[in-house]
Amino acid sequence: MIKKFFRITEPYKFEWNDLRCAGMVINVILIMCFGLSISWLGLGIAVVGIIRDLTTDRRVSGLIMHISSAILNIYFLCLLYNGGI
Repeated sequence: MIKKFFRITEPYKFEWNDLRCAGMVINVILIMCFGLSISWLGLGIAVVGIIRDLTTDRRVSGLIMHISSAILNIYFLCLLYNGGI
């Protein structure tokens, strides 16, 4: 039913964005459980994503997603170390 709704006709093909997406989900869970210091992990994932988007993937949507994730994690780190911007 789900395959029909999304018109999936081919077998699943693993992409690097799948791994980065899973990393970001884990990052969000860790931030909620352990605090803002985990934002370093999210920033690292975002930077790797930006580099990959600029060098190999060349997709604007991925680049925007990773830049926004980097900005969000930088904001979290500013909250952690400065009490805000």
